[in-house]
Amino acid sequence: MKVNLKQLTTEQRNPHTFSLDQMSIRECLEIMNEEDCQVPLCVKKEIEHIEIAIQHIISALQRGGRLIYIGSGTSGRLGVLDAVECPPTFSTTYEVQGLIAGGETAFVKAQEGVEDSFDQGQKDIAHAHVTDKDVVVGIAASGRTPHTLGALTKAKDLGAYTVAVACNPQSAIGKIADIAIEVETGPEVITGSTRLKAGTAQKLVLNMLSTVSMIGIGKTYQNLMVDLHPSNEKLIERSIQMIMEACECDYESARGVFLKSEQKPKYAIVMKLLNCDIEEAKRRLLENKSFVYKAINEKS
Repeated sequence: MKVNLKQLTTEQRNPHTFSLDQMSIRECLEIMNEEDCQVPLCVKKEIEHIEIAIQHIISALQRGGRLIYIGSGTSGRLGVLDAVECPPTFSTTYEVQGLIAGGETAFVKAQEGVEDSFDQGQKDIAHAHVTDKDVVVGIAASGRTPHTLGALTKAKDLGAYTVAVACNPQSAIGKIADIAIEVETGPEVITGSTRLKAGTAQKLVLNMLSTVSMIGIGKTYQNLMVDLHPSNEKLIERSIQMIMEACECDYESARGVFLKSEQKPKYAIVMKLLNCDIEEAKRRLLENKSFVYKAINEKS
């Protein structure tokens, strides 16, 4: 079937870069920077839709569901990238997952042909055992990728809440999803190279979806990532520094309570601020849905 790309703004030629091949390195850099500066403003126009998506993601996570990204090519890689950063940052286990057309191999070696299979998109969602507890986010710069369309269609059939992230208006995936986040980034510096502005826009949106959702389920205290998984020396030191900041104490005091807290900064902060043992800290956090600020202000 012939694909009509002319109707996609991401596939149109950028009038500012017609002479790109004749520009100096500095001129190329300046025009790329100018084009990239437009992206956050484009994302800002979709804040309302992003907020709605996040409300549903928070609800899903609170009932034991998952945030599942799925996409092809650059879009799929960005979803996987966001998902794999959640365990070290927020100590997630299953909660945020990224699926890419072609499987894990496609993350490091392009397999662009697989994006044309609607059926494979459906199979990938079925294989992930998606349920009505989950939120599935389909990512496609064009908004028409068959694999992503198949995935969102199957996810809806299974009762999941569906979100479309595209960079073209009135996108095909936007029309079938429960909510459409369509960030119109316009023509790329190199025609059709959606790893550029479109990819940047997608990354900004995914940052918002995962980060604000994690804030919404108590993964931060103030602006500190108190639920991080301290799996290396850097993260151990970051944990101790966070305890020092949150509790206004010295290094040795922070380190001491960190070691008594099963090396969990969240427990340590509650223990230090309330001068309580780890069991009391756990109880307070459990009863306050993991929010530190609620746990430390709980009436005895």
